[in-house]
Amino acid sequence: MANASHCATCFETLTADLEDRDALGFEQVQDLWGRYELYQKSKQKASGVGNQHSEDGEELEGDEGAAEGLEEDDGLDIIHAEPERRPATRSTLQIPCISRLQAVSPASASSLSSTSSSLSTTSSSAALNGNSKSSSNSSFFSFGRSKQPSPAVPKVEEHPLFITWNTISQRTGNKNLRGCIGTFDSQELSSGLGSYALTAAFNDSRFPPIGASELYSLSCSVTLLMNFTTCSSPFDWTLGVHGIKISFSHHNRRYGSTYLPDVATEQGWTKEDTLASLMKKAGWSGRSREWREVFEKGKGTVVRYEGSKATLKWDEWARWREWMRSVATT
Repeated sequence: MANASHCATCFETLTADLEDRDALGFEQVQDLWGRYELYQKSKQKASGVGNQHSEDGEELEGDEGAAEGLEEDDGLDIIHAEPERRPATRSTLQIPCISRLQAVSPASASSLSSTSSSLSTTSSSAALNGNSKSSSNSSFFSFGRSKQPSPAVPKVEEHPLFITWNTISQRTGNKNLRGCIGTFDSQELSSGLGSYALTAAFNDSRFPPIGASELYSLSCSVTLLMNFTTCSSPFDWTLGVHGIKISFSHHNRRYGSTYLPDVATEQGWTKEDTLASLMKKAGWSGRSREWREVFEKGKGTVVRYEGSKATLKWDEWARWREWMRSVATT
């Protein structure tokens, strides 16, 4: 199942690339995020505050979909078989020395001082000061070589996946799609999350590459895809539950595209609306009411699937980084 630590991995990979430094690995992020959650729970228990959920379950994906192969259209997610990279652009987000984190147990973490419950744009920006790959290597590598025991790392899953970046207006709270790319090929999360986080951030041709100045306004969503089933008819799927992937032939040309599970309900579409829209987004130029003819002639298939989604905002990720700073300096 997708969770906030998967999104944290994407944020870590993106900021590291922008800074031209080595990123914490997937397993390290999972370990540290688990410790952070234990710390948060112990802090809440000590203060008598109810459990707070760290994820924003709401996500705007109404303009998202995907095209087969490398095809794209306005409002489509992009599916890449091999993630691309673009030259790194240096930013200034400081990564703390964390070589001592491995020695901190969940029990001792509960005694650490609390970090701020929220980070403003100003405080996030204030954390920006220079750090390069060469200057950060020692702390990252010493962390990796620490001989202190750490919690067991769950077995790495494999899933088809999509990474979505949105910017959130601090004034209105509105979300705007900033990049969304995924794949239907199963990926080991240890490598796939980071690879597609960068591809969605830098190589979605609908948008310019994400820059360091946008970090504080970002939210990241990870959607893991599962339970693929070929539909017995174009309507053999459930709104709000299934995403659908269509493929069809028209005038000797092959078309294909997909919508993630949330898209149709967020747009208020019926199943017929969704199928007609999806065909047009794949590049089909026919009239909406003619979509049935393509499938009735046996030239189209619909595959339904389910998705597990998690979302994390920049300020939530920054609080985790601040916690790491406090542990590293304690």
